[in-house]
Amino acid sequence: MNNNNPTNWTNPEVIVVRYGTRQTTKSECYYNFRAYREADAEITMDYFFWIFRNDEQTIVIDTGFSPEAALARKRQPVVSPADALARLGIDPAEVKLLVLTHAHYDHAGNLGLYPNAQIVMSRREFDFWGTDMGHRPQYHHHIDALDIERLQALEQAGRITLLDEPRNTLIPGIELHELGGHTPGQLAVIIEMPEGPVILASDAIHYYEELDADRPFAVLDSLADMYQGYAQIREWLLRPGAVVIPGHDPDVMNRFAPVDPATPSFAVRIGASA
Repeated sequence: MNNNNPTNWTNPEVIVVRYGTRQTTKSECYYNFRAYREADAEITMDYFFWIFRNDEQTIVIDTGFSPEAALARKRQPVVSPADALARLGIDPAEVKLLVLTHAHYDHAGNLGLYPNAQIVMSRREFDFWGTDMGHRPQYHHHIDALDIERLQALEQAGRITLLDEPRNTLIPGIELHELGGHTPGQLAVIIEMPEGPVILASDAIHYYEELDADRPFAVLDSLADMYQGYAQIREWLLRPGAVVIPGHDPDVMNRFAPVDPATPSFAVRIGASA
């Protein structure tokens, strides 16, 4: 165990909730896949949101896609975020802090579930989706316009904290790092657990293969920033006990302990009683 943890958390845990899935192909997922001169293959893309909690507080990271977005994009929900929270004993009305890693449809839906949460996100990310460039089809395809309208209304209501620095402390023991690459203000979340840092990469990497093979994802804002993000994540992984959680890799559910062994595909836990 790493005894250098600066926090005094009681029973801290990180929970990865699998709320949706779909079948796709490598050629659809990896940028310029033909450059690798490999045969195409079917792969599964899972959809997650994340929770940090201890005996004192609960923080939700991302909110998943809405039912309307799932229907429009032919995504397969496996549990609604509301039902997943209930199963974990979390009342979304009691959540006071919510992190949005970026504003794509599968990360920023269901905002209405959290009427009392202060939302934290990158200013660069927030501002971009209100620009003419953010409305260009190759960008706009990946967001839900209603999600952006809700974010803009919440910002007007004073419920969004916008981050201006590339590195920010959310609370002692949790840092938010702006990596960019996938979107202009893509955030990664580093949680200093007693066993070592948990790197919630969100979509800074979608799959472990993306990091292992230096293989950029097909949806990107800046290829150079995406590569630089990989380098930063590899540097973080040199720390003792560090683990990384990609944004969409089904193997996440195999690498960590299930919250409920009877339904191991529901959610996994890092820390606490794992």
